[in-house]
Amino acid sequence: MRKFYLGFILLLLTPLASTAEETILSWLLSVERKNEVAPINNELYAEECGACHFAYPPGLLPEASWKKVIAATALADHFGDNAELDNESRQSIEQFLIRHSADKSYYKRSLKIMAALKSDEAPMRITELRFYKNKHQELKDKHVKNNQKVKSFSYCDKCHRLAEQAIFDDDTVKIPEFGHWTW
Repeated sequence: MRKFYLGFILLLLTPLASTAEETILSWLLSVERKNEVAPINNELYAEECGACHFAYPPGLLPEASWKKVIAATALADHFGDNAELDNESRQSIEQFLIRHSADKSYYKRSLKIMAALKSDEAPMRITELRFYKNKHQELKDKHVKNNQKVKSFSYCDKCHRLAEQAIFDDDTVKIPEFGHWTW
């Protein structure tokens, strides 16, 4: 039994694969876990991508998806817009996205996203995720597409009031013109 306890204590003190500084114990006790995905802590990403749209936390898509989204050819036609970046900036942002992608994360929502994905899936849009579709299935066009204050499911921050802090809990949802949403 002592070996078990010793092994368990050593496990808690083992550095996580995602960050050499953080241990499993510090992660379990972390206040930031309430965010459910890692908040954005990259100024270049926030500036470049956030200039045109809500800067999505990287923990909402797996690495394979981010690689497709940030590829130079994809940025030339980024969902209908030209979002080209110089190669140094693109590579820096790509490294950030990959390092914090859903498949590299231990945050609750990222784990759920990965559990719902098939191993070969790499959607280009967060709205294509099975997890996302399941969470938003009860919403009607009147709530989003026909709502002039929202317009599209891609504007997470229009309804998720704490999206900027990477908090997407149901109790933080307030749909413009409809109020708080309860599932």
